[in-house]
Amino acid sequence: MSKGKRYDGEQKLNLKKVFAVLLAIAVIVMFVVGINRLFNTRSATEEKTVALRYFPVYTEGKWGVIDSRGNIIIQPEYDEYIVVPDSSKAIFICTVDANYENNTYDTRVLNANGEELFTEYDLVEAIENYDSSNNLWYETDILKVSQDGKWGIINTDGRVIVAPEYDSIEALKGVRNSLLTEKDNHYGIMDHTGSVIIENNYKEIRPISAQYENGYIVINDENQYGVINYNKSVAVENKYDEVKPVYGNGNYYIAREGEDWRIVNTEGQEYLAGTYDNIFSIQGENAVVEQNNKYGLVSITDNRQLLEMNYDSITYATGNNYIVSREGKYGVMNAEGNTLVEPQYTNIVYRASANIYEATKEDYTSDLMDTNLQVQLSNVIVSEVNETNGYIRVRQDDKDKYYNFRFEERTNREILTTNTLFLSQNEEGKYGFVDRNGNVVVNYIYDDAREQNDYGYASVKQNGLWGAIDSTGNVAVTPSLSLENNILVEFIGKWHLGEDLNLYYFTDET
Repeated sequence: MSKGKRYDGEQKLNLKKVFAVLLAIAVIVMFVVGINRLFNTRSATEEKTVALRYFPVYTEGKWGVIDSRGNIIIQPEYDEYIVVPDSSKAIFICTVDANYENNTYDTRVLNANGEELFTEYDLVEAIENYDSSNNLWYETDILKVSQDGKWGIINTDGRVIVAPEYDSIEALKGVRNSLLTEKDNHYGIMDHTGSVIIENNYKEIRPISAQYENGYIVINDENQYGVINYNKSVAVENKYDEVKPVYGNGNYYIAREGEDWRIVNTEGQEYLAGTYDNIFSIQGENAVVEQNNKYGLVSITDNRQLLEMNYDSITYATGNNYIVSREGKYGVMNAEGNTLVEPQYTNIVYRASANIYEATKEDYTSDLMDTNLQVQLSNVIVSEVNETNGYIRVRQDDKDKYYNFRFEERTNREILTTNTLFLSQNEEGKYGFVDRNGNVVVNYIYDDAREQNDYGYASVKQNGLWGAIDSTGNVAVTPSLSLENNILVEFIGKWHLGEDLNLYYFTDET
């Protein structure tokens, strides 16, 4: 008998009965699904795509490394903090055999497989740097290496950029792409490619600003100050008693000879010499000056007074505008002497990245103004100004709200385009999470919460304790941590951000 063949004698199918049965099954399925939806508000949510990153981790008194999915990459078995110079690269610098009495130590560089790298060197270290707020960061793509007591530079692939020939190599504080080298107690500057910008001829070298393109202050053995440009040209000869770390328009510098301050240009011409007690900043052809503990604004070339000498502070904002203060109140004036914002705020800051003014009031709320100094948002608390994604997050009317830099209100679903979950608050003030279509994924059961972070986790607070959910809304860490000393509450899997933000590490300890 061949399979699948219908013989003439077999009974034929009753199509009407089959259809009725199928219809009945469909109705039952629809009923069950409807009931399920009625009692379960959760919808299916995809997992967030997370870029692979690496972070130091601390647990039980030991240091290791985890990735951005919460997996342990280097087992926590090291006594010293593990440096991850670039979180996108699997290069981990471990300090071993540290002797604090003799100030000696060794280093071991590992990859994601725990294999040791760059073993031909005595020491391998990341190059530390600090911004103006003293926050630590590392120079990326390069490492410094020591051999026989001398230091050189390699890239993260191990290629030699500069052979070990210097007594020391450090980052010029606050400036990228500027390495301070030392030979025979004299300093020079080279960039990340190993190109020498300044030879090792100076007693000290300081930045003129945070941008390396603006040049460097150099001090010779006679304690005379000058300026050298990034293109290696001399901007100011070494003949002054001091040069301020102030960048003007690329042509003017503030220098002191004896007790007298003046402005000098790259051609050696001097302006305002000995005219004022101090000179603080340069913007275009204008300078902020001090006389008898009061500040004013003058024209550099002809000493014409633009803003009278009776302000407690004057700070350049943008265009032709200056933020001024008098008797503890801040306002805005232009260089023509016109009052644009009456001095009525406790502080005003111009945020160049967003092109907005943030004016703070006595009740700690702020008015946000556009470049025309028109108030666009009033009585808000600014939570975040995100330059990367171009939005402002504020607290307004007890709600978190989002605006783009044109002050157009947006939902978090419109702003946080890579998220899978979005923070939501109900009328009772409880927090939950919805998907990008607005469907509730996590019910409104939390007293406080944070938006999903770059690694797919969102911090949630219940009964005074913090925990976390993952990118699909499942509980990753049951709320059980007080974290009262943490400035930021952020999770990767079971790990939460440590208290010391300058180190930026994760831990499972409270």
